[in-house]
Amino acid sequence: MIDRTPPARSVLEVLYAFLRLGCLSFGGPIAHLGYFHTEFVERRQWCDEATFAEIVAIAQSMPGPASSQTGFALGLLRAGWRGGVAAWVGFTMPSALLMLAFALGLQLFTGRMGVGIVHGLQLVAVAIVAQAIVSMRKALAPDAFRTVIALVAAAIAFFAPPSSGTLLAIVAGAMLGWFLPRSRPSAGGQHPPTVGEFGAGSHSPELRFGLPKLAGILAAAAFFALLLVLPLVAGIVSSQAHGVTSQCLSVFNAFYRTGALVFGGGHVVLPLLENAVVARGWIDQPGFLSGYGAAQALPGPLFAFSAYLGAVIRPTFNPVALSAIALIAIFLPGVLVMVAVLPFWNELRRQRLIQASLRGVNAAVVGVLVAAFIRPVCSSAVHSALDIVLALAAFTLLMRWKISPWIVVFAVASVSAIAAVL
Repeated sequence: MIDRTPPARSVLEVLYAFLRLGCLSFGGPIAHLGYFHTEFVERRQWCDEATFAEIVAIAQSMPGPASSQTGFALGLLRAGWRGGVAAWVGFTMPSALLMLAFALGLQLFTGRMGVGIVHGLQLVAVAIVAQAIVSMRKALAPDAFRTVIALVAAAIAFFAPPSSGTLLAIVAGAMLGWFLPRSRPSAGGQHPPTVGEFGAGSHSPELRFGLPKLAGILAAAAFFALLLVLPLVAGIVSSQAHGVTSQCLSVFNAFYRTGALVFGGGHVVLPLLENAVVARGWIDQPGFLSGYGAAQALPGPLFAFSAYLGAVIRPTFNPVALSAIALIAIFLPGVLVMVAVLPFWNELRRQRLIQASLRGVNAAVVGVLVAAFIRPVCSSAVHSALDIVLALAAFTLLMRWKISPWIVVFAVASVSAIAAVL
């Protein structure tokens, strides 16, 4: 029987549960959902299987980090909006603080051994992205039609201008999704369901998050206002001054837009972040991939990578402050869109056009990740036969032997450091 403890008494319980998971949840977004299922469905019984499955489906189909959005929704179910905030803080802070510490200590990685360690982290990033492509292709593009959508999206993202390629690929996926036949939930339960696998006639219960529709309207207004107005304000301020205010606005704008345009979460954020910080000259490509590789060794959400990026932006007035700004900015749109959608979800889930569009978007994000894998991940990290061997070895350890990512990071970085010294 599901526990119905009043929400006001549960905020600290939510914080503790997610803080524990934030310290222990290795393995990326898909693994995080497995941890959540074990903790909140099986052990704590905060919700039933059908409710959990539909929350996952909503999160996977909205822009933002899927595992963090799932956690936010579970916190809402348990303890209202305070529970949602507690879930985000608990799950995000451990990895964010560790990424900040790595950024502040990055200058220690000098000399041949330090360069070798950093290069090893870049090679792990190659293997991690390849693993994500394989896993996501099975879940989000399981049939021939959606595979074609993924390939079209990959071509668009690869050949279109970096500033618009990802968005154009996602729009194309949404439009092509209209031609998809309606699917049914997988009987084997091999992957989390997508929103397209729910709809009118679904027997899953209505979801009640305790959010009024006014909150949803205000959240939607804030989401679009920040997305559309913030670039204009940042541009005006930066044209008139180049001080602290200008830099803070520019960083907040860049990371907010990234979080607002990432469909699929997890590793799909890579090309958008690369365009946001490397293309602007804030961070060089090796430093970007080094942080991305280090993020694979840490528990918690991959979007906490933004805490590292904010701290290493150059020039900077305060690395800790910019780290916090980048972290909040990249997560904020995902939270806003969930608050905007959840009060209306029971009506939206019955609209077949929306279901079909989101299934097309899910397939398109696979293609976006393929394009990012080719450039910049492989093109920036793989330069020799040894690099190819190490990347393939890391991929095999992750995919075939299911070795924990932090172990793979340690092993590859060690071998790369030894090779650099010899």
